[in-house]
Amino acid sequence: MRNDSRELLAVGIFGRASLGDRIELLLKRGREFSPRVSPLRFTASAVALLVCLFVGSQAPRWIAFAQERLAFEVTSVKENKTKGQPGFQVLPGGRLVIANIPLQIIITTAYGLPFQSDRLSGGPDWIRSDRFDIEATPPPGAIPAGASSKVREDTIRQMLQNLLVDRFKMSIRRETKDQPVYAAVIGKGGPKLEKSKLTEKDCQAGSGTFGDRNSCHNITGGQGRGLHGEAIDMSDLAVIVSNWTDHPVVDRTGVTGLFRIETDGWLPMRTGPPPAPDAKGEDGKLLVDQPTIFEIFNRLGLKLELQRAPVDMFVIDHIERPAEN
Repeated sequence: MRNDSRELLAVGIFGRASLGDRIELLLKRGREFSPRVSPLRFTASAVALLVCLFVGSQAPRWIAFAQERLAFEVTSVKENKTKGQPGFQVLPGGRLVIANIPLQIIITTAYGLPFQSDRLSGGPDWIRSDRFDIEATPPPGAIPAGASSKVREDTIRQMLQNLLVDRFKMSIRRETKDQPVYAAVIGKGGPKLEKSKLTEKDCQAGSGTFGDRNSCHNITGGQGRGLHGEAIDMSDLAVIVSNWTDHPVVDRTGVTGLFRIETDGWLPMRTGPPPAPDAKGEDGKLLVDQPTIFEIFNRLGLKLELQRAPVDMFVIDHIERPAEN
């Protein structure tokens, strides 16, 4: 039995994910970026946001712009025709460069959702199949000098949301639903987390690039490869793991700071026939020897508890193909 194909490394934003071959693998295996993905992902959406970007708000209600509308000053949007290597990068200064990425992934990134998220629904099929190249430059001073990586990411997200409205004529609404979630909490023996050598101050000047495990808030890997990151926080962990769980993962650890995370791959949560005795995962290890995601968390001194919580669901009511420039 082949390992579950939900191996797309998903993670939050501009950086937290290994794209490229993972996207190609996901599409070649016939897995759509569908509005509903059965688990395993979390996520995947789960960016932790997982329980969310705007948890606790009333629903339904329209997504509102910030008081002072944040928007890119110069944008270029084109449908990708080359089928080259996918890429998603935020350069110093906030310049955004997206190459060969399905629009659904761009939308989930803009709203801090896991890539394989059932929290995003609606829209035509082409937002999951067609890929786009986007280059966007913010106005001078849009990202304050010395801003933390979180402030930087939130600013880019808001500008990307407005780009989707301006160029794709997208209208989206948010509905909050009370539903089961996995709450990540401290385990009985306390956390067993390795402190990162990086701090948020080290993250300020850098750029975020998918697949770069050495930059802040970037995670590579996935269910079949394990998770690998040099400087991630607990919300990052919750978001990525949501791509492979049957309920969103919510960070309720109360743990702050950046950590170095190294885990083994784990068994899919999806029920089905047991793997053949000699079946191996992407990491080369026998599937029968792989732990569950619950065991992975236990090794980190954490625990996943089934609880209920309000979760924001996003529904695309309207979207159009963009006029290219």
